[in-house]
Amino acid sequence: MSGSTLVLLPPHEPEVAGWRERLEQEVPGLVVLQPETREEAAHALAEADAAYGTLPADLLERAGRLRWLQAPQAGPPPGFYHPALVEHPVQVTNMRDTYTDHVAAHTLALVLALARGLPRYARDQAGAHWAPDWDPGAVLALNEATALVVGVGAIGAEVGRLLAAFGTTVVGIDARRDGPVPGFAEVLPAGALDRRLPGADLIILTVPHTPATEGLLDARRFALAKPGAYVVNVGRGPILRLDDLTAALTAGRLGGAALDVFETEPLPAGHPLWRRPDVLITPHVGGVGPHNEERRFAVLLENARRFVAGRELINLVDKSEWY
Repeated sequence: MSGSTLVLLPPHEPEVAGWRERLEQEVPGLVVLQPETREEAAHALAEADAAYGTLPADLLERAGRLRWLQAPQAGPPPGFYHPALVEHPVQVTNMRDTYTDHVAAHTLALVLALARGLPRYARDQAGAHWAPDWDPGAVLALNEATALVVGVGAIGAEVGRLLAAFGTTVVGIDARRDGPVPGFAEVLPAGALDRRLPGADLIILTVPHTPATEGLLDARRFALAKPGAYVVNVGRGPILRLDDLTAALTAGRLGGAALDVFETEPLPAGHPLWRRPDVLITPHVGGVGPHNEERRFAVLLENARRFVAGRELINLVDKSEWY
């Protein structure tokens, strides 16, 4: 296959500057277009075989030759996999496993902070308030704890491996993966979630946002959780119902929560979670770290090479499940 055309869709992130020239230089037979406006994008898509970015339904209609779409994130925002895209024959690939190490390290930081009561102490520090808590029950001994990692993809698997180094018993829940995973005592199918929630000291969400995971942790499941359990969400915001979490914390059912992703982003300034001493909030920065843009470009480059050569693409997505 030769003479393939790839469109880099607007709006363009600053990091994408230079990608057009690099792709054309490194992939013989590839023509790269970089339109600046939606109108220019619609015109470019008429001759496109492939595209990088977000492709709404009205632009997809203009892409009569499109066979491959590279998503710019591992888990694109809600609405990316709209019905027209799911039904279209185009293959979609994503950026999974480009920042696994960064998200896993961030997750461990959140877990350790909760286990040692740091959210409250951070607030005490801001007010110059000296208030040590000598109650042994105020901390979670990780070597005696059970962590339920919901989603055993690249990030979940690394989180489990790191937690196991602390002596934590790690149980995984995953819709696709089974069999032995390093650091995990066992990995169970998605249907086992309700059964294993009552035994978990830590509930860690790393699953992508899909039709099956939207609202996964809600009032019913918080009621099943072990009293005093801690909840950590580094997956996607719509997985966890914030109002239900707030109610569970207020009722004293949970020990605390640490969140990097939210149903509504930014989290509204008036939301009660901001003010809770048992909650740690980071503003969707779990993936921040060195080399991210080069890793993303490497995925796009590898797939561009494979596409032009007519070979199977990496990071293929099941569009009906959004990942």
